[in-house]
Amino acid sequence: MLRLPDDYLKDVLVRLAHHSTAIEGNTLSLAETVSIILHNALPPNSRSVDLREVYEVKNHEQAFNYLLGELDQNHPLTIDTVKAIHAALTDRLQHDRGQFKTSDNAILGAEFHTASAVETPLLMRQWVDNLNYRLAHVGKAADRYLAISEAHIAFERISPFSDGNGRTGRILMNYSLLQNDLPPDVISREDRTAYIAYLASEDGTGLSQFIQKESQEELDRIRRFQNQQAQQIPFEKAEAENENRTIEKGPEL
Repeated sequence: MLRLPDDYLKDVLVRLAHHSTAIEGNTLSLAETVSIILHNALPPNSRSVDLREVYEVKNHEQAFNYLLGELDQNHPLTIDTVKAIHAALTDRLQHDRGQFKTSDNAILGAEFHTASAVETPLLMRQWVDNLNYRLAHVGKAADRYLAISEAHIAFERISPFSDGNGRTGRILMNYSLLQNDLPPDVISREDRTAYIAYLASEDGTGLSQFIQKESQEELDRIRRFQNQQAQQIPFEKAEAENENRTIEKGPEL
């Protein structure tokens, strides 16, 4: 996994929570998302908001922290990983969180049928096995991007949960990206139309190229945070040394 500054991880969490929920229709602003996740509160004088929307955003924090914990321990992607991420994202929102659907579902406006509830467990085992196998047998970054993109499209077409499949799929995509030393990806609300088109047409190549382009922009963002951290460390060291000299000298009378 890439070494990422703590401030950058907070930054990408906030952006991911905002844009991923906005793609699904959440109306909270980026500023409100910052306040909810980083300060555990709505901004002063904030408009009246739907509590469900607040939970949709806030739940990304525990899902993202779970993701980082699993990656820190070098855990492979498993069915349990998929279910745990869904459970975190739908906490206080769904009674069946973390459980595969028990009745058939559909995606509003989609021209394809999602997998039936009966076939979902087998399809998801195959999905996990296929993704892990492909990522273990490819070398080039472009091939890893393609494997992850095609897996994301397949996940959304299965839609293994009764709800929350989009948010879960985008977290899982970032799990695979980070696990394979690739920068995370935040699909913005402004790119929703293009993103949905890739899913609808099963255009893994197009989605892969789209994500690779965004990854370059994300790498630039990571470097800015790394430079900021590098500048801050000498400053903090100098402050500490000054503090130690003051302590050794003692108070002036």
